[in-house]
Amino acid sequence: MRTWHEIRRFPLAIRVLLVNQLGVNTGFYLLVPYLALHLSEDLGMSAAVVGIVLGVRNLSQQGLFLIGGSAADRLGARGVIIAGCALRSVGFGLFALGDGLVVLLAASVLSGLAGALFNPAVRAYLALAAGDHKAEAFALFNVFATAGALIGPLLGSALLLADFRVCALTAAGIFAVLTLAQALVLPAREVAPARGSVLGDWREVAGNRRFLLFALAMVGMFTMENQLYLLLPDGARKATGWDGAAGLVFLVGTLTNLGLQLRITRALKARGTRARWIAAGLVLMALSFVPPMAVTGYTTAPGGHAEAVLRAVPVLAGAVLLYLGVMTAQPFVMELIPGFGRAELTGTYFGLFYVVSGIAAAVGNTVVGWAMDTAGPAGAPWLPWACCLAFGLASAAGVAWLHRRRVLPAVAAPVPAPA
Repeated sequence: MRTWHEIRRFPLAIRVLLVNQLGVNTGFYLLVPYLALHLSEDLGMSAAVVGIVLGVRNLSQQGLFLIGGSAADRLGARGVIIAGCALRSVGFGLFALGDGLVVLLAASVLSGLAGALFNPAVRAYLALAAGDHKAEAFALFNVFATAGALIGPLLGSALLLADFRVCALTAAGIFAVLTLAQALVLPAREVAPARGSVLGDWREVAGNRRFLLFALAMVGMFTMENQLYLLLPDGARKATGWDGAAGLVFLVGTLTNLGLQLRITRALKARGTRARWIAAGLVLMALSFVPPMAVTGYTTAPGGHAEAVLRAVPVLAGAVLLYLGVMTAQPFVMELIPGFGRAELTGTYFGLFYVVSGIAAAVGNTVVGWAMDTAGPAGAPWLPWACCLAFGLASAAGVAWLHRRRVLPAVAAPVPAPA
């Protein structure tokens, strides 16, 4: 009930964007987790070709975030959000209708470009519209995104019983509805006249040493957050001998997020600096990889249901700690980003930040994947968990150092009042 009252306090624009994020994640997770299975089993493609299709989608999104952010600054975030949702509707529709490599690559490019457009644009619009309540707005944004990430796979697994194309068309339909809803309801905001060229904007943002140091310090957060899809599910499956244990990781974490995110953000905002809570969240995320180490050494299946439950507890405890760390740090990270530069470049700052995060996630997952492959032959099952612990503690130390050097803005820079 408190969450609902908090939502009603925000202007219409933010409420629309919250519902939009719920729909975006529902549509995305309804389709993407099952795409590789469709390409390999339904279409008979090799693992190499599947990797190319998925890699093109990821590269199109991560590599073009900066363009999406600049477009939001210069053309207005509203139009870029609408265009991104429309492009993703077309891209997901192509996944349903096409079975040739050219069509699938086109679908990957369009769906990736769509994410590159609306992801920084949504966050820029949210930061500008929320005024002094950016932390609460991003906390609610995280809640709606997490709910969509839970609804999407559940709906997708049900629709997959009929056919993958039903999944893809449903996802395309969700984005088509979001496109229409935002075109009709999302208020337009006045766009400040551009001072120079796009390249000049990029040079200004990339030359902001304080911002780049902060973005690099947050590399550990993105690496650890990505382990919700790699290391923790794998650890749950190996500890319990049950494939369904991976789903419990998401369920427990999602319920934790839905119940506590807004309360945590509101409580912490009134106490201490943003840097303090970002560093504390990173430490909590790092420590989340300690409990699973207790069950990483098992090489045999559990003797019964009771033993399987006991083995699952440390992994699930780690998942809860990881979600709590994300809930502590992430809203304040999003709140600080606009404070590094001019309000007119908010989208560009978010775009570059997500380019760095995409690279960090790719490199971090590679390191963790190597550690997972090496752990068995080396007789060191704790190795990937220790790598994540080190990533988190290093990031926390980096944020604390930046705070001591007064590199971080105390609060986000003043922005225009909500439309």
